Amino acid sequence: MSVNTSNVYGKISISDQAIAKVAKNAALECYGIVGTAARSIGDSLSELLKKQPDGRGIKVATSGDRIFIDVNVIIKYGVSINAVAESLKESVKYKVERFTGMIVDTVNVNIIGVKL
Repeated sequence: MSVNTSNVYGKISISDQAIAKVAKNAALECYGIVGTAARSIGDSLSELLKKQPDGRGIKVATSGDRIFIDVNVIIKYGVSINAVAESLKESVKYKVERFTGMIVDTVNVNIIGVKL
């Protein structure tokens, strides 16, 4: 699926994979984030079978011009989970909205693990 919009110059279509790559880069730039990870074995297998597994740990859903993002991350031991999660939400929301020009409705952060 993709996000679509049109203006006087034509139609613009942005794929979910492109949005997932931007969200993943934004997540990895946040302090306290070690990496992204698949939520379950089923997700891992489905990502392995895809041609481009660059959006690992990121799930993007779209509805009209609204974007819903789930981010599965591994955080560094000793950081404040609440502070890192809020920072991650704001960063992903800002960067994806700036990239797409669309509204990010929700960013859900799932802490999958902690790395020492």
